[in-house]
Amino acid sequence: MALIEQKISAQQNLFATAEFIGQVTPGWFDVNFWQQQQAITGQAKGRGAAIFIQHQQHQWVLRHYRRGGLVGKFIRDAFWFTGQNRTRVARELNLLAQMREWHLPCPSPVAGRVIQSGLLYRNDILIERIADATDVHDILCKRALTDDQWQSIGRTIRRFHDKQVYHHDLNIHNILLDASDEVWLIDFDKCDIRIGERWKQDNLARLHRSLQKELGKKLGYHFSQSDWLALISGYQP
Repeated sequence: MALIEQKISAQQNLFATAEFIGQVTPGWFDVNFWQQQQAITGQAKGRGAAIFIQHQQHQWVLRHYRRGGLVGKFIRDAFWFTGQNRTRVARELNLLAQMREWHLPCPSPVAGRVIQSGLLYRNDILIERIADATDVHDILCKRALTDDQWQSIGRTIRRFHDKQVYHHDLNIHNILLDASDEVWLIDFDKCDIRIGERWKQDNLARLHRSLQKELGKKLGYHFSQSDWLALISGYQP
């Protein structure tokens, strides 16, 4: 699933998969464009403020890249430009394309945009929206998962780790469960293919911390140590 780059102007480049390269326009990355088409079906939570789009038979997620942390308070969405293929959007699209070729359960890439301004750039991404899926955090706010579901989460994470996929922000919000109980991972910004083994346990520890954090924040959150042990049993080879 190779990506094709399309130069729109000296400042603007588009990326898309072969399926969409002849169709993608700068308007695809403009919220107002989709509002005029009455194609916006919802909006995600969180800093990125991604929007959900229905375009013909496709369900997509449009996300503008924003900075977090202390830097994000001063520079909201600009990044240092060091080449088109090193932009955040190009790296995420290429990683998604590679993972889909490996048949890993993640969103399919659609398209991306880079707008360069001197030494800085801003970027946006369009990806497939996973149909009939809910993030596991929202589920745990309402009910418990079964041991089989926790084990399935562990097995899914293991599939990514076996391909050396490092998830920069593996937390419970970035794990989805669809109507068929299939597990998906999302949000691959700043993720990559990484050598070695040690980081994998750190990845799992990050997920465990996110669950403990939510448990401490919300009364009646449906997570226990036995759930974590079920996840780990699924993760084990």
